[in-house]
Amino acid sequence: MVETTKKKILVGVDGSDRSFRTIRYLSKIPSAKKMHVVLFNVFSEIPESFWDLEKAQLYRRRLTEIRAWEMEMKKRIEAFMEEARKVLLDAGFPPDSVRVKKKKRQAGFARDIINEAKKGYHTVAVGRRGMSKFRDFILGSVATKLLEKVSFAPLLLVGKDATPEKVLIGVDGSENAMRALDYVGSCLGGSDFKVNLLHVIRGDEKQYIEQAKDVITTTFDHAKNRLEKSGFKSSQVTSKIITGEESRAGAIVRQARQGGYGTIVVGRRGLSEVEEFSMGRVCNKVVYLAKGLAVWVIN
Repeated sequence: MVETTKKKILVGVDGSDRSFRTIRYLSKIPSAKKMHVVLFNVFSEIPESFWDLEKAQLYRRRLTEIRAWEMEMKKRIEAFMEEARKVLLDAGFPPDSVRVKKKKRQAGFARDIINEAKKGYHTVAVGRRGMSKFRDFILGSVATKLLEKVSFAPLLLVGKDATPEKVLIGVDGSENAMRALDYVGSCLGGSDFKVNLLHVIRGDEKQYIEQAKDVITTTFDHAKNRLEKSGFKSSQVTSKIITGEESRAGAIVRQARQGGYGTIVVGRRGLSEVEEFSMGRVCNKVVYLAKGLAVWVIN
């Protein structure tokens, strides 16, 4: 019997508390247990040329302190990786499916993560922000760059208050939106998690709104069928249409907060010929507004 190769998920970690919450979030996603999880840390070392200053009496004491700091940082990230791995194992992840990988910074934190992600990873997950007190380990500024560059795999940006048990999916009429649905189905199908399908219609022209509602209602029916085939029960999937909004992104995030949804899923871009159903320009705004929540950006 030929063994099926497991998909890989790359989890960028920086040793911060928020980064640790990303691990806990991931531990609750059913499909992740069937993947190879790589905990990936990019670290920065003091350049060798810097140590030439040690020859000068004036700098010797300061360099001793820097060496001690560097050793302490290495110990902290080692302890973090060990504890993060334990969280996943305690959640039921197979021991041989969780691996730690550390890499010395080369092209930059974001670029090094992107280069690693291109090595056949199915999904990339990072915290929205890093909260490490140590500048070299801060990941937060990297998330924006990953959003711009990781267009070849689903990107999970996890906020400090994120939970995966209730998911809000922004639905339009595009194939990208359908891929987002399929991704949610593959990750959460068969669980008892709740999903809400949301479509936002801008403007207040009655005839147009009624026509748009007819189209998106058909889309909702198709979407529900796809989710049910992936393992969701009909009772777990709800849908909602909002009209008269000026900002689709603002409406999506507001609905998520009001409904207690800890995760928002959007397509990176819409492919529908109907302009009002295009989600592409909404994606970045949702990520910006959804502070504290998780946003899944699907290609």
